Amino acid sequence: MRDPWTWLGAVVAGWLAAGPAEAFKVYVFCDMEGCTGVTGSEQIMGSRADEGKRAMEGDINTCVTGCFAAGATEVVVRDGHGGGTNVDPARIDPRARLIQGPTPGVRNKDLDGAEAVILLGYHAMSLTPGGVLAHSYSSASIQRMRLNGREVGEIGIDAAIAGEHGIPVVMVSGDDKTCAEAKAWIPGVVACQTKTGTGWQSADVLPEAESRARIARRTEDAVRRRKEIRPVVPSGPQTVEWEYLPKGSLRTHHVEFVPVADPRRVEKTGPSVERLLLDKP
Repeated sequence: MRDPWTWLGAVVAGWLAAGPAEAFKVYVFCDMEGCTGVTGSEQIMGSRADEGKRAMEGDINTCVTGCFAAGATEVVVRDGHGGGTNVDPARIDPRARLIQGPTPGVRNKDLDGAEAVILLGYHAMSLTPGGVLAHSYSSASIQRMRLNGREVGEIGIDAAIAGEHGIPVVMVSGDDKTCAEAKAWIPGVVACQTKTGTGWQSADVLPEAESRARIARRTEDAVRRRKEIRPVVPSGPQTVEWEYLPKGSLRTHHVEFVPVADPRRVEKTGPSVERLLLDKP
């Protein structure tokens, strides 16, 4: 039999050689439309909005658990839906630092220093067939967006903003259309499907326990692989184009919405995607 003292000495020597665990931060930007069980407008802005808020809290806490399981020493969560005051801080894992409310001049407050970004509860870009609550920043006023001539939504823009800070987006969660869009924009990203979109206001949803278990697994995997996924950094000056809807239009994810044939188009070019987004006309 192997001498237990020799074995213990080898284990201790291994620990000492490995040194202290690496300290690193993960930044989680959470929207609501792609969260577990959310399928329609009433859950994000209407009479059933509390359902969306509870779904958002549950997904956040599951994701935070996955981050720490992967070795993160700091997790910052940005409440990113609407005005940014959706979740109840008392319901959020106290190990995470929660950012809520307006953050003038910056989209992702306290992003710098993170090693990975997670886009949690996201949705597909506007007019995506079958994309649950699909839109691009404003379902009430923006019909389409393009980044350097390529049609884009919040996934592509937010991945580019993270890339301008030198940080990769490692995981995106949402419906199947969201996951496909994430893979098209971010090579190597871990996609976490929480539902299958069957329309702008409908989906086949996973059971809550299954969806949350998937979020936990995919988060941990993505954070562990953070150094394998490269930041998305568009080259050269950036050009963002917006197609604006006339006032009074239906929201782009309304079941009766029809694209406007000749929307007002505005294009701006500059050195930073983040600045163009924040300074949009």
